[in-house]
Amino acid sequence: MVLSNTGDGIAEVPLALVSNSYLDELTASLRARPIPWEGYQRATLITQAELNYIKAVDKKTGEDLSRVVDKEGHVYGELLINLLQKLVRVDTIQSILILIDDLLLDHEERAAYFLDLGKNDPTLPYAPLLKCLRSEDDFVPLKASKILTTLLCASHKPSTEAAQELFRWTTAQLQSKNPAVVDLAVQVLESVFRQRDVRPVYWHTPQAVDALARILKIDSPTPQMQYQVIYCFWILTFNTEIAQELNRKYDVIPQLVEIAKSAIKEKVIRVIVSTLRNLVEKAPEANLAAMAAVKLLPFCENLSTRKWSDAEILEDVNYLKAELEENFQTLTTFEVYQAELLSSRLTWSPPHLSDLFWTKNWRELKKENYALLRVLARLLSTSSDPVVLSVAASDIGQYVKRDPSSKKFLQEIGVKQRIMELMSHPDQEVRYNSVNSSWSLIGGKV
Repeated sequence: MVLSNTGDGIAEVPLALVSNSYLDELTASLRARPIPWEGYQRATLITQAELNYIKAVDKKTGEDLSRVVDKEGHVYGELLINLLQKLVRVDTIQSILILIDDLLLDHEERAAYFLDLGKNDPTLPYAPLLKCLRSEDDFVPLKASKILTTLLCASHKPSTEAAQELFRWTTAQLQSKNPAVVDLAVQVLESVFRQRDVRPVYWHTPQAVDALARILKIDSPTPQMQYQVIYCFWILTFNTEIAQELNRKYDVIPQLVEIAKSAIKEKVIRVIVSTLRNLVEKAPEANLAAMAAVKLLPFCENLSTRKWSDAEILEDVNYLKAELEENFQTLTTFEVYQAELLSSRLTWSPPHLSDLFWTKNWRELKKENYALLRVLARLLSTSSDPVVLSVAASDIGQYVKRDPSSKKFLQEIGVKQRIMELMSHPDQEVRYNSVNSSWSLIGGKV
């Protein structure tokens, strides 16, 4: 798969990427089952003409299917969508979906047979397929999602309403216990995101980005799954709004850098570096400080010394290096401190140890109803990292020295109690900084 940061290189991606062995196995197990089409005709659920068309393609694949369908493609597009609308038996729906997928396989141009139905009815061809997403059958929603992906990718103006419902479905599937289902859902996103208009739709779908980010943060994915998920983020970051908000809302920059540092596969590093470049190109003010806080510049210097099979990696690394070096002096110390604090990855960087920094910037922690002070309080309560606890305790002490009036507030949000608990922490540095902080909190009486 080609990555390109020249404009929006998504156009180089094949039209549909969904290829899933689990779905293929389910399809193979269902393909040979007979469907009582004649019975439907006798029950007047389908017409004789419809029966004749179905019999002409039933159980056919490849060239045999092409010889029939390509003569009357639009007839088959209308027929198959119509059958999905009016028939309800699960085994029949399964067979219709298999036939639609066979018809589209390696022939994306045939998507027009279905998309053209929207000229007369704007709900088509999507509504019957979206209904399939709500089926309780194991197979029907998976097959329908693949077909929807092909149709959305092939459309000159994809339906944002259909995309939104598909995204709600993928959001639920990303939380599946079945890795094959998660893989299929991610592949759907990789493919559909090629359409620029649907990226903001995904961004505003409730819990959608959370579910995608969760895979990287919690699920210990394989290198292939890491690549696929980060590839999704790479495509999303071509959108300026998303590039501006992604790290602020989901703290992805520290996560991406950590993955890159331990990645074995070159393609994983490649897609991470490309994503970081997008974030800088599209929204430098929103992202450069966070990159400085996680020490991206020295990491880029390290990456620039390696040999890569893909020359574009080095190009992107050098771009990031140049931007970080050029902007480093313009990033105020407080911006870097704030980015580090919001990343939840505190280290003993210079601001924490500088009296001048605290004298100049302590008021910043009071803004927006003590927003940053509350972040420090949260880290003290939730982190298990001794370095984070030591730095956070030290920062609390530095702050209280400048603003003794905040002691009551800090007691109300549990900071004083937590500092007392950390005074008996097994780590010596945590104990030391907690004791020092307590002197400020309780006026020197420990």
